[in-house]
Amino acid sequence: MSRLLTWCCNLCYLLILVVAAPIIVYRAIALGKYREGWAEKLLGNVPERDLQCPAVWFHAVSVGEVLQLQQIVKRFREAHPGYEIIVSCTTSTGRGVAEEKFPDCHVCYYPLDFSWAVRRALKRLRPELMVLVELELWPNLILEAERLGLPLALINGRISEKSFKGYRKLRPLMGRLLPTFSLLATQSELYAERLRSLGAPQDRLHVTGSIKFDGVQTERNNERTSEIRDGFGLSASEYVFIAGSTQFPEEKHALDSYRQLKLNFPRLRLVVVPRHKERFAEVASLIEGEGFSLIRRSAVKEGTSAPVTSPDNDPVLLLDTLGELNACWGMADFAFVGGSLTNRGGQNMIEPAAYAAVVTFGPNTRNFKDVVDLLLAGDAAEVVGDETELRRRLEFYLSHPEAGRERGERARELVLRQQGATRMTVDLLTKLLPAGSDASANAA
Repeated sequence: MSRLLTWCCNLCYLLILVVAAPIIVYRAIALGKYREGWAEKLLGNVPERDLQCPAVWFHAVSVGEVLQLQQIVKRFREAHPGYEIIVSCTTSTGRGVAEEKFPDCHVCYYPLDFSWAVRRALKRLRPELMVLVELELWPNLILEAERLGLPLALINGRISEKSFKGYRKLRPLMGRLLPTFSLLATQSELYAERLRSLGAPQDRLHVTGSIKFDGVQTERNNERTSEIRDGFGLSASEYVFIAGSTQFPEEKHALDSYRQLKLNFPRLRLVVVPRHKERFAEVASLIEGEGFSLIRRSAVKEGTSAPVTSPDNDPVLLLDTLGELNACWGMADFAFVGGSLTNRGGQNMIEPAAYAAVVTFGPNTRNFKDVVDLLLAGDAAEVVGDETELRRRLEFYLSHPEAGRERGERARELVLRQQGATRMTVDLLTKLLPAGSDASANAA
């Protein structure tokens, strides 16, 4: 049965790859995407590692999951210094951030779920434990881990309503795959119940809370935030509006709001942070096309741009670098979290909340439903339905700064109350490690 399922998956993947090939080729040529890592992805030729010490393999899909892993990896290292850490990613941006954040880890691309690629990658890496972040249910990987007797764990698990509806149509497959996990650690009881209804064993399910709340920076004057603020030439007296993780047309909404409110509130400054690096140039052109002067973070770092502080010509600031949004949120007095006035489903609003910013987002936040519910229930965030409402709420807090400070403090306190998932998660992972593996590693 397992062999039949494996080759059915291989056939489906090959058909999808054939159909998608023209799109992949076009994007590789026109946009520069998908040009690297094919030997690792398609064949499983990931870089080999030194097998003298045991290893744990953490898989994070892209940038967001990579950043979440920082606290987990740090705490795991402290508890198990004899282990090597493998971090894999699906996207090129995720791998770039992983190489930056985990310079002492074994970083690679995650193989596509062809049986031969998965088998070869596992043979070259030989982990003692494999850990998937959020929800990555790839049948061939799971079946191969089962064949090898490799413990498999899901951490910070979540399953959106949309994904749940899709998985319910595949209930027999889910019922075959989920029991192979040694650990299914979810962000909430809701997500645990959804996995349970799909066939997850009750004794493997644990509600740990979200690791996204752990390790977030709450000090606005931290070194990284201060460096970005100084590079952009922002003074402490200015009111900073950050539109972060944005998609089209959210940048245009932010620019229009800024244009109208800047006339009456000259201390207002705008920072725009697009969600995807492929849009950095597009958004820069949009800003200049709307008649604004522009400072790009990349130019500041390269030393080719100097801050402009003239009140008559305050430029729009564009954060066009990877891995700096977290620190950038520390400058925000008013934060709009993007992907929420589009169909994206929202982005991480925990970071601006932890910095005590006024947090706003659109109505489409299905990807962060639990976080949104917490923030709204605690009167620590606001939903804006459209551009007009965004501008009105920004105008209100510009006129009532004390109300903004109070709401921001409620957000920060709520984040602090939710922390602790990292410790619980690492404790659960520790129980899956072979006895004495650290000691043998240290002896080697």
